[in-house]
Amino acid sequence: MKSKSAIYQKLINRKKKFAVLVDPDKSDPQRIKNIAISSEKFAVDFIFYGSSLLTQENHEKFISIIKDNCSVPVVLFPGNYLHINRKADGILLLSLISGRNPDLLIGKQVMAAPYLKSSGLEIIPTGYMLIESGKTTAVNYISNTIPIPSDKEEIAICTAMAGELLGLKLIYMDGGSGALNTIPASMIQKVKENISLPLIIGGGINFSSQAKEISLAGADVIVVGNAIEKNPSRLSELSDTIHSLN
Repeated sequence: MKSKSAIYQKLINRKKKFAVLVDPDKSDPQRIKNIAISSEKFAVDFIFYGSSLLTQENHEKFISIIKDNCSVPVVLFPGNYLHINRKADGILLLSLISGRNPDLLIGKQVMAAPYLKSSGLEIIPTGYMLIESGKTTAVNYISNTIPIPSDKEEIAICTAMAGELLGLKLIYMDGGSGALNTIPASMIQKVKENISLPLIIGGGINFSSQAKEISLAGADVIVVGNAIEKNPSRLSELSDTIHSLN
């Protein structure tokens, strides 16, 4: 039986890690299977599974396809409590600490708590910070929050510090799906210098050079979704680049 802290222990082992973000709203069974096989082949560390909307009704089937075709941990990255599924290995229990929408700070989590308690999932409390990325993204619109401006490093630093002091276990800084720009390396570096938690970075990462720069700036986990959806062959290059830094 897998340890109830297996995912978190992997997150805190100080090695650079690569996560592939699977958006079921942009996928079909064959694409899901291909991503799972490639993730196994190229040593992907995590498969994050989720969407801002999750219009697909068969996401349980999609998670099963991933589990049947690779051993990479499947970690839910939910848009709301309806996206929780026991077939996954764990869940990033997100609190949108960069916004002021009470539903996404604590409201949805209250509704999900009874189900999560009995789900058997490894639950990882995560401070989610939305950073301005050059366009209005789906998460920006759905969450009804204003992203932290990309040039306001002090706000990002203080927000991440508050998340750590509140007892959260991870900080996830995200530009959102389809972001035009990556989060600035200087912001990542300064946030990392002021917290002791693992730092996850996603949004706008399309090339291995960007992944390398962001990793060297302080990211512990690099998350890529859109770039792999558009060009699946990029997965191997990104994985090699990130893991080579270890």
